[in-house]
Amino acid sequence: MPTGFVARAKDHSPRWMKDTANAMTRAYAVRTADQRHLPDFLIIGTKRGGTTSLWNYLIQHPLVMPMYPASRGVKSPGYYYVNYAKGDAWYRSHFATERELDRIEERLGTRPVTGEACPYYMYCPPVPERVRARTPDVKIIVTLRDPVKRAYSHYWERVGDGVEDLSFEEALAAEPERLAGEREKMAADPMYYSQAHDFYTYRDRGIYRPQLENWFSVFPREQFLIMPAEDLYGNEQAAVDRVAEFLGLPPHPLKIAERHNHLPAPPMNPETKERLTEFYRPHNRALYDLLGEEYSWPA
Repeated sequence: MPTGFVARAKDHSPRWMKDTANAMTRAYAVRTADQRHLPDFLIIGTKRGGTTSLWNYLIQHPLVMPMYPASRGVKSPGYYYVNYAKGDAWYRSHFATERELDRIEERLGTRPVTGEACPYYMYCPPVPERVRARTPDVKIIVTLRDPVKRAYSHYWERVGDGVEDLSFEEALAAEPERLAGEREKMAADPMYYSQAHDFYTYRDRGIYRPQLENWFSVFPREQFLIMPAEDLYGNEQAAVDRVAEFLGLPPHPLKIAERHNHLPAPPMNPETKERLTEFYRPHNRALYDLLGEEYSWPA
């Protein structure tokens, strides 16, 4: 049967049929969790900073395994925040088996790596300690985007998702009230998921230094690769080659380098843009001082 027909048939399957198939696949994967390989790398953010594009570029590499099952196209199970209570076996069920890695290593001569990409991991306070408890040697990849553009893109994503009905300026003004008490709830209840902290932190998510310091307090700096998203947008192949080298993999040419999750948006109000630019200047400087390098953003 032609593969195109199969794909179309799957696309038109009833929702209940897809849900049943997904549940059966996950149940099998959980039963085989002890045979599965925990991630070698995490792409932890930033949100609207190219994490989806980078993930999709990486899994074109024959030695980077997609999440299981590959047909679902998932880049993260969101385990370390909203699904943490589901436990280790559930998390492991999303990765390749050691037997599959063995087969690929025998064929290609290099052992593949597994990983996931979740931009909320960088920002969610309890995540670094949780990651260290399971994968202390994991390699951590961070892409950081100009915080002014990041905030605006984040806003338009929420508008597109149907969960934001304020203007950008109104949303920025409402951010402190929306977040009031949320961090305290997160600290008091390890299983509490704050939708407001995830959804509406347009301004705060661009203050990068405290987020990185939270991770640096748990993992040594040599386990991190940090680069501006502008490098990825400017030269996808060079950026992916840099990540592959960090992961101990040979370079591999990209077949498809299209940008994922790109959101066209109207121009930002110039006054709003100027206010945000001035707001972020000291925070960008603090980031540059921490990293010992500078990006193209004003400081």
